[in-house]
Amino acid sequence: MSTTEFTQMLTKNEDSLKPFAVTLTRDVEAAKDLLQETYYRALANKEKYNVGTNIKAWLYTIMRNIFINEYRRKAKQKTILNYTPNDFLLDTQQVTTSNAALDNMQLKEIHSEIYKLPTMFKNPFMLYFDGYRYNEIAVMLNEPLGTIKSRIHFARKQLKDHINRF
Repeated sequence: MSTTEFTQMLTKNEDSLKPFAVTLTRDVEAAKDLLQETYYRALANKEKYNVGTNIKAWLYTIMRNIFINEYRRKAKQKTILNYTPNDFLLDTQQVTTSNAALDNMQLKEIHSEIYKLPTMFKNPFMLYFDGYRYNEIAVMLNEPLGTIKSRIHFARKQLKDHINRF
């Protein structure tokens, strides 16, 4: 199969790949980047495509794998981007110290309230707090997605009622 024919097959599937990319990323600009990366990888690995098989499924798999790998990479980094100007800190001559005792006390209280939650609420809440998505938690705990969302909601509500001063 020539590169031209292969490229034509890719462009025929663009209309079905765009909504899938938006569904995964929940952002139009990120979806465009994901779609472009999918096409790049498909063209780079053209020889791995078996002629006569479902190209749409092949492209969906490439896109899903790119998204998952990027999500895992970002989760490992846990980078917090701060776009606020910090120019006011440049010329300060003051030295500040933080009192970690109050923070540690509050953190211990929060953890104790979390561990007081019933297990059916605590487990999904802790997984969500660790950065997993609802659907990933549902698969891990072998529960329906709606049940997981409900349990996390009730865990938040109970924590909010018990920890009212933060």
